[in-house]
Amino acid sequence: MPRREATIGRVMAQIAMVMNLDKCIGCHTCSVTCKQAWTNRQGTEYVWFNNVETLPGQGYPRRWEDQEKWKGGWERTRSGKLRLRAGGRLKRLGQVFANPELPGIDDYYQPWTYEYKNLIDAPAGNDLPVARPVSSLTGEPVEKIEWGPNWDDNLGGAPENAPLDPIVEKIRDEVGEKIRFEFEQSFMFYLPRICEHCLNPACVSSCPSGAMYKREEDGIVLVDQDQCRGWRMCVTGCPYKKVYFNHATGKAEKCTFCFPRLEVGLPTVCSETCVGRMRYLGVMLYDADKVAEAAAVEDEHDLYPSQLECFLDPNDPAVVAAAKASGITHEWIEAARRSPVYDLIATYQVALPLHPEYRTMPMVWYVPPLSPVVEAVAASGHDGEDAGNLFGAIDAMRIPVEYLAELLTAGDTYPVEAVLRRMAAMRAYMRRVNLGEEREESIASAVGLTGAEMEDLFRLLAIAKYEDRYVVPSAARADAEALADSHPLDETCPVGDAGRAEPGGEVAPGRVLLNLSPTRRSA
Repeated sequence: MPRREATIGRVMAQIAMVMNLDKCIGCHTCSVTCKQAWTNRQGTEYVWFNNVETLPGQGYPRRWEDQEKWKGGWERTRSGKLRLRAGGRLKRLGQVFANPELPGIDDYYQPWTYEYKNLIDAPAGNDLPVARPVSSLTGEPVEKIEWGPNWDDNLGGAPENAPLDPIVEKIRDEVGEKIRFEFEQSFMFYLPRICEHCLNPACVSSCPSGAMYKREEDGIVLVDQDQCRGWRMCVTGCPYKKVYFNHATGKAEKCTFCFPRLEVGLPTVCSETCVGRMRYLGVMLYDADKVAEAAAVEDEHDLYPSQLECFLDPNDPAVVAAAKASGITHEWIEAARRSPVYDLIATYQVALPLHPEYRTMPMVWYVPPLSPVVEAVAASGHDGEDAGNLFGAIDAMRIPVEYLAELLTAGDTYPVEAVLRRMAAMRAYMRRVNLGEEREESIASAVGLTGAEMEDLFRLLAIAKYEDRYVVPSAARADAEALADSHPLDETCPVGDAGRAEPGGEVAPGRVLLNLSPTRRSA
């Protein structure tokens, strides 16, 4: 654990997610179920709140990591303060009617369907009916399908497309022959992506109308559909390009972290349906007073440890007292104590943030893939599960450490190597346990853990049950039931309104579970 200061500022709670990339099989079940649940209507044909990218690849939208082009996220000024990369208020005001830093439909993809009616209604004859592709936006025929949301799947067209990956372009001169795209020498892994629900969201600060906001009680970033005016500055501001414009409604839309499910103690749809069981949900307590300072550190390599410093130990009595003083309930504190996300991020430190150099302080973290290192060692005639052999093979992995570092730690290879060594040590240690051999504590101590901690990490990453992977506090369920008891559903009940009117005209912060437009709260 990083060393913490004695003083604790304003304690807040955040629902966070960790994805274990070592277990993602690229089945896209999460994408399909999210699409069906949240974006199956007009205006969202091209929208994927959850998508799975094959890396190396250009991603979705195409080359979303190229912030020199898209101007997403924050940058540090000479005075040590943060400003939006897209520019200050005056610059954004001058571009409010013509924002040039926006992905076009070709950067996402031209959504299409097929003329299935030609197959169904074709009369009997000697000719073969054809279902030609047509645009889902215009209904016009599509001459040639040239891009899609998963065009790079399994390195499809890698010799042509993979070199255009912004990370590959950045590090290819540095790593040289490690990145090659001939079939027998290529490497790949899957990266599922959703909105990061950042601690320092650039999309919220970019919105001229104040429609984007971060919920105070759980940190979820949402769009107030009544307030949104469709300026699309949030699309530019989000460096992960996870805010979309609905052309039918003229409003911005984004991943809601399935907040109606979380409010009643259920995991997100993408987590619930994940075939690889590689997603984890839990509560993180953090010091809100440290966020701005942590996001503005000078060296980009310090962004990951500075964000770690913001997180608070839920087992510390001082933290618990400060959390209660900030209004965090006992149930949320207990959920933070049992949080698998806290264990992976802070206790064992095997999860890393996605592109911390954007300075948004993302809250969806990733366990990096170990790659087929065991098979590679075994192919050389050595014991592929031996700890010493595994440690020595980390630098020669098929997935270059430099690539993972550019993705997860702003180019700093040391944290990535430390995570991979812990993963390799866990594999070697548990091999001896599963074979009934004597436990080798030196393997665990070599990576800063004890044997008991190694076994606990194994249970969490490999065989954790449903209730261990998703620790979502159900305090909202009790609130909802109490609200229902006090306001019976009859003709006088204002269910579906934007909220209950309080004396003075203010809107009460109670949840409206039957209204998918979220109740607004300040952050």
